[in-house]
Amino acid sequence: MNETPPNGRAKAVEISHLSHSFKEHKAVIDLDLEVFTGEVFGLLGPNGAGKTTTIRGLTTLLPIQEGDVRVFGLDVKKQKMAVRRAIGYVPQQLSADAALTGRENVMLFARLFDVPRKDRKEQVDNALEAMGIEDAADRLASTYSGGMIRRLEMAQALINRPRLLVLDEPTIGLDPVARSNVWERVSELKDNTGMTVLLTTHYMDEADQMCDRIALMHLGKLRAIGAPQALKDELGEDATLEDVFRHHSGDSFADEGGGLRDVRSTRRTARRLG
Repeated sequence: MNETPPNGRAKAVEISHLSHSFKEHKAVIDLDLEVFTGEVFGLLGPNGAGKTTTIRGLTTLLPIQEGDVRVFGLDVKKQKMAVRRAIGYVPQQLSADAALTGRENVMLFARLFDVPRKDRKEQVDNALEAMGIEDAADRLASTYSGGMIRRLEMAQALINRPRLLVLDEPTIGLDPVARSNVWERVSELKDNTGMTVLLTTHYMDEADQMCDRIALMHLGKLRAIGAPQALKDELGEDATLEDVFRHHSGDSFADEGGGLRDVRSTRRTARRLG
């Protein structure tokens, strides 16, 4: 189901025959997927589809049980540290420390990523400015709105100047204005830097507007892949991306690895973001 690279672009992500199980539960089943450099790629599907398991494998947070995953040609199994330096990751769960200022949060990540001391201040300032929160940088993160927290976390993810930005449900729990602000920043990043973005979302309007291509997973398997408009056209005139989602996922749902704990964690994140 992989496609020809658009405009001769190189592959940012290559997933080949990826499978992952949690005891008897098969969360991802023989997944083949490619993401090309410079595109915004959406990974969609209902709860239990295998999206988060795929993301965790790609970002080295889960071991690769079966298959191969490469990021800019780097083998995720054998070159974990090199892969981590190439990506920025914003998880569903909050990663910002409320007891620190915005600047201190980003500076902490600069140290974790071994940004040279002489470059840290400039790169921290650039990351804060890129996310539009430089004016609030010296306030405690506990005073930030939900949308500002998400932009702070993206600033953290940008501190190592990643070639691939991975966003796992970045707008969960945000109001429409905050969601719009987050995606505006993502669009600016793509336009200004050519960065590759891989995201998951349950908001079909976001996927339709933001993504160059999307892949739809269900019950661990890839069900459809392509440009949003092309997938809609396959269902006929006036079809929406929500129609595509329903067509390929039906009414059945399953629990991904982590189950209730992950659901509770996601709900806590939504409550904290207000």
